[in-house]
Amino acid sequence: QVQLVESRGGLVQPGGSLRLSCAASGSISSIYFMGWYRQAPGKQRELVASSYSGGSTNYADSVKGRFTISRDNAKNTVYLQMNSLKPEDTAVYSCNAKKWTGSGAAFNAYWGQGTQVTVSS
Repeated sequence: QVQLVESRGGLVQPGGSLRLSCAASGSISSIYFMGWYRQAPGKQRELVASSYSGGSTNYADSVKGRFTISRDNAKNTVYLQMNSLKPEDTAVYSCNAKKWTGSGAAFNAYWGQGTQVTVSS
């Protein structure tokens, strides 16, 4: 089992910055995928940033150039640095991890509790 504990979100003005963290209960070096999702009111859940165990990352077009995902293996924590925030970034952000079960291509998925980020003047 993997337990994920997210930091608090908050209220930030447009153009501002905010960093979210997601701390895992154990080593994240063995977790193939860690990512950040968000869901805005009335919209489907969106994957905004991905981090893979091999070191690669990926971003949704809507946040590319503004958001950065990173892993700190020593602290078993993944971060989402959000810069140049826009009102449309307002959403509940959730940390997700996918860990191989050790059998075939099966993975287990784990979620953080979710945290509200509001961008408004």
